[in-house]
Amino acid sequence: MNKYTKILVMVATCLVIGYFSSIVTQSSITTWYPTIEKPSFNPPNWIFAPVWTALYVMMGIGAGLVWNQIEIKREEVRSALIFFAIQLALNSLWSFLFFGLMNPLLALIEIIVLWLMIYETFIKFNKLNKFAGYMFIPYLLWVSFAMILNGSIWWLNR
Repeated sequence: MNKYTKILVMVATCLVIGYFSSIVTQSSITTWYPTIEKPSFNPPNWIFAPVWTALYVMMGIGAGLVWNQIEIKREEVRSALIFFAIQLALNSLWSFLFFGLMNPLLALIEIIVLWLMIYETFIKFNKLNKFAGYMFIPYLLWVSFAMILNGSIWWLNR
């Protein structure tokens, strides 16, 4: 597979996982989520889909660029992609915990672990391909914001 095919596969994988996560989210957005207290800095609901779409595309580009180095640095790439897969699974799990189970506390605990896994993935990607690492900076920033938002929602609704 060439570099562009690997990038395309990884972008598609991220978008599909994001889509399935959004299914859990969509039902709660119209039922449970409007009924809970949210902080003043809570963004409007319409912003989440385009932001997450962009983030999934950037994650996929980064992962594809790292995967493309598999022939050169097999073990480092393998390790980085394992961290990538774990953080992507945790990303999806957060939606289930917060929106599916309607449990902001459990989601808050999980998003802290998610942030740590994203950071470790960023470090591993950055060592293999600087641009791939840079693709994770907006993701880290957004999840940092999401963690604060999640914590605020938990606090306001405890």
